[in-house]
Amino acid sequence: MTERTPMTAIADMVILNGRVRTMDDSQEVAEAVAVSGNRILAVGSNAEISSLAGPSTRHIDARGGTVMPGFNEAHMHIFGGSVALGELSLFGVKGFDALSQAVTAYAAANPHLPLLVGQSTDYTILSEEERVTRHHLDRIISDRPLLLVAPDRHTGWANTIALHMAGILEGRDVGVGNEIVMGEDGLANGELRETNAMRPVASMSVTGGREGLGVGTGGEPEAVTAAERARDIAILKNGLSYCASLGITSFQNMDGNLYQLEMLEEIDKTDGLPVRVRMPFHMKNFMPLSDLTDKAVAWRARFDSDKLRCNFVKLFMDGVTEGETAAFVDDYAHKPGWKGEPLFSAEHFGQVAVEANRLGLPIAVHAIGDGAVRLVLDGYQASIDANGPRDNRNRIEHIEVVHPDDIARFATTGTVASMQPTHPPGSAGLPLEPYLTFIGRGRWPYAFAWKTLVDAGAKIVFATDWPVSPLPPLHCIRDAMTRRLWDDDMPDHRLSLDQTLAAYTKTSAWVEFMEDRKGMLKPGYYADIVVLTGDIATVASEEIANLKVALTICDGRITHKTQSA
Repeated sequence: MTERTPMTAIADMVILNGRVRTMDDSQEVAEAVAVSGNRILAVGSNAEISSLAGPSTRHIDARGGTVMPGFNEAHMHIFGGSVALGELSLFGVKGFDALSQAVTAYAAANPHLPLLVGQSTDYTILSEEERVTRHHLDRIISDRPLLLVAPDRHTGWANTIALHMAGILEGRDVGVGNEIVMGEDGLANGELRETNAMRPVASMSVTGGREGLGVGTGGEPEAVTAAERARDIAILKNGLSYCASLGITSFQNMDGNLYQLEMLEEIDKTDGLPVRVRMPFHMKNFMPLSDLTDKAVAWRARFDSDKLRCNFVKLFMDGVTEGETAAFVDDYAHKPGWKGEPLFSAEHFGQVAVEANRLGLPIAVHAIGDGAVRLVLDGYQASIDANGPRDNRNRIEHIEVVHPDDIARFATTGTVASMQPTHPPGSAGLPLEPYLTFIGRGRWPYAFAWKTLVDAGAKIVFATDWPVSPLPPLHCIRDAMTRRLWDDDMPDHRLSLDQTLAAYTKTSAWVEFMEDRKGMLKPGYYADIVVLTGDIATVASEEIANLKVALTICDGRITHKTQSA
């Protein structure tokens, strides 16, 4: 049995009869875990842990299921995901008739919604050849505003009345990297690329689009009534409970605004957060460099507990491939002459990287195309050159394509690869097209190349980017373990189960600078634990998603349990 302190301590809770995966290299497996307060007291055999129980100790029977550190979702959007739980999901819907039936039924069931919103709309929902336009949507519903949103949340499609009410039917300048696609008739055709284009329509929703501010603009709502704020908090609480039900005990929220931080702070002070939250300051390309000192550093000082922290900077370098807003080194395969436009120049991003790291703020940058990835790596190298070698733990988010010349630079710059096994086309119900055609076959071996990066010495963390992809970690782990090749001569990017679980636990804790107190089941560490209904090490990879979360414990408190737990 591993050491425990003190020797006479009595456990508040013991979990027995488990297949304990500690993620601790010094004691990888065990049978049982003891918890005292909010900390792990001991890990060992059933007999050893049972000896720590007293008359009031709670006994949990894991029944042979996996007991492991709680999942740490390294990239998600809690407010948008929480709102989406109550919106129409078009996940898996194919064809105009099925789309029409789903939207019509949702509209009938929600007669008072000011804006009908359908999430997870495939780019090829109509067919692989035909893109959605306002005219398609008008055929479904023309007298109520309708907005469909792509799974990546970087593209939307609105009907005519929505475009008219938003004041963008005749188009509008929406800034670099954003586009209101215009039709041959001189009017918007309904396709809205990136946040600035979608926001005029999204702001008509029941939440006023407030859930998109932190990720889209880095801004704050102009005015929120007490009733609206109460509604938003209730929505967040529902989302937090959903996270706990999936075995998540920590997440790194990629929305960065004060409104969300203050709501989460209120939840923590009243009910207590059921999940640990890390949030960034969102730096946009129009913000002055002084915002890093005036806001990001101030927020870090204000939100600095192990339940709610704001201690890094998030940026966007590009958009998404399917919307033709990702930035590549070479042209899009289907569109000669177009590489996409980065949202920051190399010089500007370098300035941000140098200053943020100088202030001790790690950086996470959304970069989809290999051109955007290269620009970010260049900025991180500029930070090293200016500030000297530091333990920055800077990250790149998504890395859908990496240029072969840049693979080794992840290790040399200490850049963390933050990737989503649910995102490769063909995974998690996603279609292969138009993605494969847009990037071209020559880029396929370097797309979603997480094993290539790991083999080259990069640290990796996994996540879903919820609500872009379904949130359950077990689904994501299954997708990581069962990823299929796009062709027989493509590299196999699957990692081992241990590597995959580490990317969801101890490495995700490490990237937060919290590896000394969470991410492992180890005496003295936080009691952040998930108990599964079966043994994840012995079930077939295809069956991992069929396991259930029997029990979730965060900070020593049970945040979710099934009736049988």
